Order: sequence, then structure tokens, then C-alpha cells
Amino acid sequence: MLYAEDLTEGDEFDLGTYRVGLDEILEFARQWDPQVFHIDEAAAAEGFFGEVIASGVHTIAIYQRLAVLGAYRHWAVIAGRRVAAELPAPLTPGLTVAGTLWIDRITTTRPDRSMILTRGRLAGPDGVPVLQTTVEAYVRRRGT
Repeated sequence: MLYAEDLTEGDEFDLGTYRVGLDEILEFARQWDPQVFHIDEAAAAEGFFGEVIASGVHTIAIYQRLAVLGAYRHWAVIAGRRVAAELPAPLTPGLTVAGTLWIDRITTTRPDRSMILTRGRLAGPDGVPVLQTTVEAYVRRRGT
């Protein structure tokens, strides 16, 4: 388990990759974001992007999964505090995205915890990001 004192500003974590399929996009959107360009292939084909695209909430969920598996589950996380996200390009069916997380700032907020500010990205094989995010989370300090 990594505590706040074990983390360093500037650390970079490779979060691995994830391939999103059409069925997953449709299923997620039907449940959580049933806008026509997420759930109807014919309507989406006539829309701005020319095909179904993943919901932004789905894109964030994919990043969260990769971030937990690649970093957070190894940290003594207390809880998240704030999330900000930008979606500069659509996540489309069949795209494999790679996740990266950087630690930007570590601030001791109480004797038993620090606030860790991370910056993250999901990008396709061409390097074009589909998600850029910042997350603040409380992480325990050792021995408290």
C-alpha cells in the first residue's frame, strides 16, 4: 500500500489500454445517457459525428476503471473530492484508448491525510485525447 509520503509530484502511471465496443456503448447509454446519438445507430449516422459515440459519463467511467486498476487500488485512498473532465474528441466504437495518470501536486491537509491532485488522459493510438481530467483525492499519511 502506498501512502501520501510514498507518492511524488511528477510521478507518471501507465494505466494500460481499453477497447470499447459498439454493444458496450449502446448498453451503457441506454441505462445512463439515452441520447439518440448514443443509442440509435441510424440517427447517429445522420448526426454530427456520423456514428454512435460513447457517452462522456461512459468515457469517464472507463478512465476510472483504468486509474483504479493501474494506481488508486495501490494507494491508501480515503475518498475522491473533485473531478473535472474535458472531452476533446469522441470515443467511438472499436477504439482502443491508453490511459496515463500524473501526480501534479501533493498537499498535506491534516496530520492523517494529504490531498493528491492528479491529471489524467485517455488517448487513441494516434495520440488524440478523448478525455483529459483532473482529480483531487484524499490519501492517508503513514502511521495515522
